[in-house]
Amino acid sequence: MNSYLNRIFLVALMGVALPYFSAAQTESVKTEENLAEKKAALESVKSWLTLIDETKYNKSWDAAAKLFQDNVAKADWKKSVEGVRAPLGKVVSRTMVAQRYLTKMPGAPDGQYVILQYATVFENKKEAMETVIPLVENGEWKVSGYHVK
Repeated sequence: MNSYLNRIFLVALMGVALPYFSAAQTESVKTEENLAEKKAALESVKSWLTLIDETKYNKSWDAAAKLFQDNVAKADWKKSVEGVRAPLGKVVSRTMVAQRYLTKMPGAPDGQYVILQYATVFENKKEAMETVIPLVENGEWKVSGYHVK
């Protein structure tokens, strides 16, 4: 992928979020108090990834967080995600391998965020890692970042 598409594809919070898997200064959302929130976040991401898997890229942009939309034009998103996902083929399996709930992210307002990582097997790529970052926006979980490597 060229540098322009890399910049587009590392949407919104990706560049600053990945180091937070090991950063001690972040605040994790308390597990027991937020089971419903966790479930809502995971369901939102599952629905959003289904749009991507079904090549409904414009609808995935429409369903994304405003932060996402403010950082990537719809046409750029569609072109970028098509260019990355089409060669991979269909999803064979997707398994969550990491999740981190945060209330602070650098360069973003305080709130509720989750960094989710999935080990994904595609038809044409047997080992891939998808990272998805939903955030709470107006009381709903919406995706603010997506990356596949």
